[in-house]
Amino acid sequence: MKILEKYILKENFKPFVVSLIVSTFVMLLDKIIDLLNMIIEKKLDFMTIAGIFGLSLPFIVALTIPMAVLLASIMSFGRLSTDNELVAFKSCGINIYTLLRPTLIAALFLSMGMVYFNNAILPETNHKLKNMMIKASTRRPATAIVPGSFNSMKNFTIYAKERIDDKLYGIMIYDRKNRKYPQTISAEWGEVYFSNNGNTLKAVLHNGQAHERDIKDPQKYTITSFEEFTINIPDLGYKFSEEESDYRGDRELSSKAMWNLVDENREKEIVLAKEIEKLKTDLSKTESDSLSQKKKSREVRGMKNKLNIKKDKLEHVKHDINKYLVEIHKKSALAFACFVFVLIGAPVGMMTKTSGVGMAFSVSSVVFLIYYGALTFGEELADRGIVDPFWAMWVSNFLFGIIGIYLIVISVKEMRVIDIQAVLNKIMIKLRIKK
Repeated sequence: MKILEKYILKENFKPFVVSLIVSTFVMLLDKIIDLLNMIIEKKLDFMTIAGIFGLSLPFIVALTIPMAVLLASIMSFGRLSTDNELVAFKSCGINIYTLLRPTLIAALFLSMGMVYFNNAILPETNHKLKNMMIKASTRRPATAIVPGSFNSMKNFTIYAKERIDDKLYGIMIYDRKNRKYPQTISAEWGEVYFSNNGNTLKAVLHNGQAHERDIKDPQKYTITSFEEFTINIPDLGYKFSEEESDYRGDRELSSKAMWNLVDENREKEIVLAKEIEKLKTDLSKTESDSLSQKKKSREVRGMKNKLNIKKDKLEHVKHDINKYLVEIHKKSALAFACFVFVLIGAPVGMMTKTSGVGMAFSVSSVVFLIYYGALTFGEELADRGIVDPFWAMWVSNFLFGIIGIYLIVISVKEMRVIDIQAVLNKIMIKLRIKK
């Protein structure tokens, strides 16, 4: 029996590795396309580019491992069915449950490993990736100015005809600090830098003029020529530091850290709920008091404003609770998708009777897209408070698990719901006839 288990695991392992490499590579290509503009504009060095892609891998792998398990299950059991090895096993008294057992046990251990990965490794890499992307976006600040467009920054509007490397040419700047009479500055060329840890943009202009109307005497108009002129635009609002930011979003936190935040927010929720009830009681008393109409109206209006503010805070706290709970359950649900996909992939492979990559990839892609679409839709509903976060994240696993078990039972009874390969062959024949 140990020989059989090793054989089944070996049959699953090869397509799993190939599927993981291919699907990860495909998703990396998608990442390359998204980052290509930044890489070209910011002229990122090789180490920065390698760091961005290296830190992007854990997030991609968290998605591609379940997909690779599904693809491997379809391919391996499809090959066993195509080569009539399943028939041979059955003739020896070995049923499908026995054949599935080593794969399911391996998938269960992989799922538990993915739970650890999603909680310990993924949040850290997501956090480092965010900091690296912030630093990368602040390189070559001249790229923040789009040539041929009016770029607004605080009280300044900047226009440049063209950008060559890190230099801007044909510059026109409108300084609107004095709204009545804005200052106009023109320059042949200039350079842009970040200072104050990225919170201030410094523009050094060369060979230009500053046009300004006198505030006290609008009839006076001053034109000042310069060879070099410096403009500082402070408080841009995207301050960065050479040190990593300590702030973490929900995808940069472990489940333990998010549970702590959920507990804190639930305490806030209780306090806010009590304050709202007290304000409602006080409001009812005030409305029934025999005060002058003017005084009553003023007090009622003030209390209603306070009540609305408290309600808004309560909604925000509830949203945060749902957001963290969704992410907690999502980490585990996505991890245990590995186990669920074996339940789906094995019987689908037996039904399709194919060991080909194309067919297996098509079927697995459809299944995974449906699964991930349901997961994303559930996340949206849970964030809005329409559905409980637990059910929103786990219902896909439960449904796919039930469908998988049903398909396995059918396979054991040697029944078929639909012969997918036969259906596809019929479609291809009809298409050829039409041509």
